[in-house]
Amino acid sequence: MSPSSPRRFRKLLVANRGEIAVRVIRACRELGIVPVAVFSEPDRAALHVRLAEEAYPIGKAPSRESYLSIERVLEAARRSGADAVHPGYGFLAENAAFARACEESGIVFIGPRSETIALMGEKTSARREAVAAGVPVVPGTLEPLADEGALTREAERLGYPVMLKAAAGGGGKGLRLVTGRGELSSALDRARSEAKGAFGDDSVYLEKAIVRPRHVEIQVLADHHGRVVHLFERECSIQRRHQKVIEESPSPLLTPELRARMGALAVALSRRVGYRNAGTLEFLVGEDRQPYFLEMNTRLQVEHPVTEMVTGLDLVTRQIRVAQDEPLDLVQEEIVQRGHAIECRVYAEDPDAGFLPSPGTIRTLRTPAGPGVRDDSGIYPGWTVPIHYDPLLSKLVVWAETRPAAIQRMLRAVAEYRVTGVRTTLGLFARVLRHPDFVAGSFDTSFLETAFAAQAEAEAPPLEAAAVAAAVHAWRARRARAGAVPPETGAAWRTAGRQEAQGRVGSGR
Repeated sequence: MSPSSPRRFRKLLVANRGEIAVRVIRACRELGIVPVAVFSEPDRAALHVRLAEEAYPIGKAPSRESYLSIERVLEAARRSGADAVHPGYGFLAENAAFARACEESGIVFIGPRSETIALMGEKTSARREAVAAGVPVVPGTLEPLADEGALTREAERLGYPVMLKAAAGGGGKGLRLVTGRGELSSALDRARSEAKGAFGDDSVYLEKAIVRPRHVEIQVLADHHGRVVHLFERECSIQRRHQKVIEESPSPLLTPELRARMGALAVALSRRVGYRNAGTLEFLVGEDRQPYFLEMNTRLQVEHPVTEMVTGLDLVTRQIRVAQDEPLDLVQEEIVQRGHAIECRVYAEDPDAGFLPSPGTIRTLRTPAGPGVRDDSGIYPGWTVPIHYDPLLSKLVVWAETRPAAIQRMLRAVAEYRVTGVRTTLGLFARVLRHPDFVAGSFDTSFLETAFAAQAEAEAPPLEAAAVAAAVHAWRARRARAGAVPPETGAAWRTAGRQEAQGRVGSGR
């Protein structure tokens, strides 16, 4: 199809849920496309279902019986008469079989071709392509390793510490740090078991562990007519269990020269594999500021609003327009970063209890507003956060002219944000944003583990004080049961204590 006659989608099915489904539905409406939603049983009253023009049930709560079911999603697309499917992120977004099934059904998959997803989704083949494109990779194996003996020999060659990684993995699944030979066997068992459960493939490979790395990614956008551009970087080093928590752009680490180099590397690899649509190349940057290719995410990223805020470009509408065979109207030299953006992922999790999920019904919700504040949300008061899926509630994003101003704006926005009924990560953000290392831009991927572990240890009360507090709490509980203390008084006391511990920011049950 020539650039002068692009197709036009009439209906688009959003094969996802939560805030990303809401985001895509809004983009559809702006493009004059009818949005179609799908939902599992617990999501029947979800916000994305309420906002869509049409909605189709696709199964029970377990993802494999609903959002991961290729047959059920495609059946909903056929029933609705949708021309295209947008997978969002997660679920089927990087599933080559799903993209291929869409192609074979005559439904446009909004993303790269199925063969590209397969090529770049398998970590070792992606590493081979990166090497061929002249993109530096972390020293390691280019093929999955079949047995423990081969792993042991390769680990000795690379030198400890090393990282065991699932070949078909991502999102921290099937990932283990091995600091010495004695840890290798048990780490291998755990990595393979986790990889098999998450991806149906227990293949693993080895990489040399980069000490104190920064996690920096480059956003790319490519059309069907050979044009590929990058939209600069996102700093993603604030993580917990290899999952991103806070992202920002520009990265406080990158110099203009390093930024240009990483952008050129990302474009070169994207060109080599014939990439189309939006994608992200992730890099680890060592203490020597040497970037190493980590993986390519062949989909829209959770943190894409950060790029939108600093470039002024709508990535979702551009994804759809590219899928309609429209040529990109972007010239690399004309794309610029303006100001600074920060995103905080608001999860229904308890940071003080090891980030345990906190499902429940949202009783009240007050979101922040004002200049430079954006909240991409999939929730509303009265909505019950299910335990079956990722506990992401919303993405709070701010923009300001400078990084210090963006930090202050985010602090203000976090202070305004109120959620009751579930625990959230809002209190954690307030602590991170005030931490001197974060303010200085001096951190790495271990920041949350190291900075706050040391802080928690320093702030821990003496054993005697802890024993007294426990005794007082037990006494008050007995008195409350006996009627000497009204129950609401005890609840208010506990709530006040939680709010004080969180700096009066966040949520309570």
